[in-house]
Amino acid sequence: MEKIPPSVEVVEGDSRSTSVVATDESSPPHVNIVEVSSSDDSLDRDEYPLPTDEERATLRKVPDSISWILYALCVCELAERASYYSAKGLFSNFMQFPLPKGGNGAGAPPRGSEKTAGALGKGLQFANSFVILSKFLAYALPVPFAWWADAKFGRYNAIILGVLICGVSHVVMVGSAIPSVLQAGNGTAPFLTSLLILAIGAAFFKPCILPTVLDQYTHQQEYTKVLKSGEKVIVDPETTIQRISLIFYGFTNIGAIFTIATVYIEKYHSFWLAFLLPTILYFTLPLILLLTYKKTHRVQPKGSEMTNVWKIILLALKKNKCKIWATNFWDVVKPSVLRAQGTTTIAGAPIPWNDKLVEDVRRTIAACALFLYFPLWHLNDGGIGSVLSSQGSTMTTNGAPNDLLINFNPLTSIVFAPLLSHLIYPALARYKIHFGRINRITFGFTLAWIGGVLGTILQWRVYETSPCGYHATGCDVETGVSPLSVWLQVPTVALGATSECFCTITAYEIAYARSPKHMRALVMSYFLLMHALCSALGQILAPAIKDPNLVWVWGGPSVALAVQTVIFWIRYRHINNDAFLTYEKDYPQVEEERKED
Repeated sequence: MEKIPPSVEVVEGDSRSTSVVATDESSPPHVNIVEVSSSDDSLDRDEYPLPTDEERATLRKVPDSISWILYALCVCELAERASYYSAKGLFSNFMQFPLPKGGNGAGAPPRGSEKTAGALGKGLQFANSFVILSKFLAYALPVPFAWWADAKFGRYNAIILGVLICGVSHVVMVGSAIPSVLQAGNGTAPFLTSLLILAIGAAFFKPCILPTVLDQYTHQQEYTKVLKSGEKVIVDPETTIQRISLIFYGFTNIGAIFTIATVYIEKYHSFWLAFLLPTILYFTLPLILLLTYKKTHRVQPKGSEMTNVWKIILLALKKNKCKIWATNFWDVVKPSVLRAQGTTTIAGAPIPWNDKLVEDVRRTIAACALFLYFPLWHLNDGGIGSVLSSQGSTMTTNGAPNDLLINFNPLTSIVFAPLLSHLIYPALARYKIHFGRINRITFGFTLAWIGGVLGTILQWRVYETSPCGYHATGCDVETGVSPLSVWLQVPTVALGATSECFCTITAYEIAYARSPKHMRALVMSYFLLMHALCSALGQILAPAIKDPNLVWVWGGPSVALAVQTVIFWIRYRHINNDAFLTYEKDYPQVEEERKED
């Protein structure tokens, strides 16, 4: 039988599963919270010794080993994102531009021309609005869907449902791009229907997949071991969760890189074939889920925990008279405090929560407040809506698709994520350089606003060199494009992708570690909601996203993010040194209740 480190909690359907939550900024520096099973004392602590305080201060931290089932679920993410992004990368051209004159009637322009592939011919604002709308739905709907998954339906079941819905969407999308449908002018309705269905399916899948992946990591308590080199190290849960998140994000971007194939297919063959490729990729996903079903740990839904969380929040607001800034805002609803005041029941029933759940709620709320700084960052990551693709259409492509450069975002992430995981972060750990969570996010924000500044300068130069001047979009004079090469977009795209490796991955870690076990999809969906808020801002700005305003469309968000970055670091820099995890044993009341059960 496989031996496992201490602190493993027995959960429905799995005898080796644990859950992790994180502390807020008031937590002591070396306190960790993991739900510990009653069998903890029977584990071999000689084989998995806990580090001493001195060892925590001096030993290097390394990640734990990662099981094959975790990699298999990451391949599921790859397949889903490959199909989603491969289709999504075509949306702008498909909607914005008409069928090219002299083309093959399936969306591809004449060979050797600078014309752009197109189908519906609805214009930039229409295309931009629906690109933003689909993104908004894909990132706003996860909130109610994740609540349902955590409370009633189950996260794994929600993944399955999302897979089925997206499968239908891909089939309809292929049908909307058939040449006879496009030439008859009947492609708009089925395409928009498939676009919205795809967003709904993604909204079920996305908030549940990463928590499910991280749930497969069961050794969520630190311990010491000696490497083959003789070096004694600490096997650290935070470092492990960070590596898993980097692996997951790397697989996500491997999926996204498939867009390179589809944009060339739209350019040189047709939209129907470009949409068919994502469909074929997508139908590998159900097969992977089927093959891994019995080995996958599936956390069961628990609506009572969700109910208790809301009761805690409402009671805290009531007792503090809505003074959310009160220093003891959460302490007043801890059962230990209530009992000391003579209160043992709520609404005539015993208090259904414990001190630990109150601490979980406090940490979760603190993390969610931090996520509110992300929408402005998203606006700088490749520009608002489809402005990056539109900018590319006004530049010299020399036969390359105008939306090709967008794909350097996942390519950069694929290269940089392993460097972070296996080279940069281990080197920092070896030299005892603490690159904390807030420092990582701040650095990512900085890269993004620098990328926005470069995009602003490039847009200005496009206007200055275009035959149509400050009305470069859709220009028909001479070549119709600026002599500037579309490859000048690479620095903007690469900086945005690099910033994601610091911002998004760190946010993943925080969302998982700072949420109660049965609310992880919901908290993840709250982070995804920041994408939706970005889309809402983009929708508000949509009327301004046109010539001759595009310099301001690029420059405004970059300046705003630069200012916000300073505020963010000042406000949250203390979280760099807070504890990532805490232990249930630090709450004697919870330990006593567990023993009684």
